[in-house]
Amino acid sequence: MEYIAIFFILTTFIFLLTGFPVAFVLAGVSLIFAYLGIIFDIFDYSYLLAFPNRVYGIMINQNLLAVPLFIFMGSVLEKTDIAENLLKSMNELYKNSSSGLGVSVIIVGTFMAASTGIVGASVVTLGLLSLPVMLKNGYPSSLACGAVCASGTLGQIIPPSLVLILLADVLSAAYQQAQLNSGIFSPETITIGDLFAGAIIPGLLLPILYILYIKSKDKEIIHNSENIITTNVDINIFQSILPPIILIFLVLGSIIFGIATPSEAAGVGAAGALSIAFIQGKLTKNILKKTSRETIKITSMVFMILLGATLFSLVFRGFGGEVLIHALLIEIPEDKYISLLIVLVMMFFLGFILDFIEIIFIVIPLFGPTLFSLGFDPVWIGILIAMVLQTSFLTPPFGFSLFYLRGVTPKNISTSEIYKGVYPYIAIQIIVIIIIYFFPGMTTYLPEVLFN
Repeated sequence: MEYIAIFFILTTFIFLLTGFPVAFVLAGVSLIFAYLGIIFDIFDYSYLLAFPNRVYGIMINQNLLAVPLFIFMGSVLEKTDIAENLLKSMNELYKNSSSGLGVSVIIVGTFMAASTGIVGASVVTLGLLSLPVMLKNGYPSSLACGAVCASGTLGQIIPPSLVLILLADVLSAAYQQAQLNSGIFSPETITIGDLFAGAIIPGLLLPILYILYIKSKDKEIIHNSENIITTNVDINIFQSILPPIILIFLVLGSIIFGIATPSEAAGVGAAGALSIAFIQGKLTKNILKKTSRETIKITSMVFMILLGATLFSLVFRGFGGEVLIHALLIEIPEDKYISLLIVLVMMFFLGFILDFIEIIFIVIPLFGPTLFSLGFDPVWIGILIAMVLQTSFLTPPFGFSLFYLRGVTPKNISTSEIYKGVYPYIAIQIIVIIIIYFFPGMTTYLPEVLFN
């Protein structure tokens, strides 16, 4: 029956490539295979009876309450030009340096990642605001495109990344399942705070290395002080920089130090974003309407995919998929690290064709329990997965961030120039992944210190 599980996965994968909505593909293919399995008496109907309980568990999950609030916070910050003012202010600080504008883009990308956690919005916003200015000021097109694309993708790893929020919930369920399978009936869990704390060191290391790379390219930038951007409006630098910093501190600090739950902190973030927009006179009825609609749209998509993935997981288990995965990751490889490498490589290539939400909800419930039964630390695994997905989104020719940037770049810039620009940042990503792989303490030290 394991062969049917393989055929089930392949069929689902083929339908995913058609571009049909992922949630309906997962649910539809699962129901068709379950129906056929019942007819031929090779599928236990009781797996489907467990679905309503799974749905109820999703609906009452307190951690998932943070998802719409963080999406709303990011949408407000994106549509009220807070990022644009931040970019202009950072440029004022670095305007006398050839690489200053590139450094500004990396720093603003870091702030946007920590403020919004939405990669597509960050790449497009940075591309529209900074790419024309960088090209005007003597930056090679490949260098400019690479800086924008890499800094915009930081939202994958820097808290409060939506990736980490969803990853924490799915990893926790897989970790608990692994413990239950091992006979531990009071299983430990991992929280959003654990992953946020684990991501801080890698999340800071990446932009630092990006900046060092940009600084090393000073000689390639044709410095022309007359072209350096200046703003016609008198912008107070601290007014532009302080609000995002305060908001980030309130959101992350309240979670990491145990002052608030993730959903409460997300509420603080949403209220803070509205307050910043109101103080700056940008909170209009139209902005509220746009951000509310976008929040509803993205949240609905996330939960529909989660429900479809839940049904997919149940049917896959009903066809003996767990036995297949056990053989793939435990019985075949001689070393458990080979098993981990198999999963990470698989997720890397899936990142070319699937969104991170789909990968998290489909792959981790299937492979997570087996990985954790091998003794891997869930926080370490979670950060490795987030880093691999981030690298996948940067890698030509199918990286999602490249598509986002291609949509806002001038026509005279070739796609090959964009590819050329991101290769150094991909190398930096791989170096950081290798460091994390060999030094897990980079991800586990802060959670252990903060949460004992």
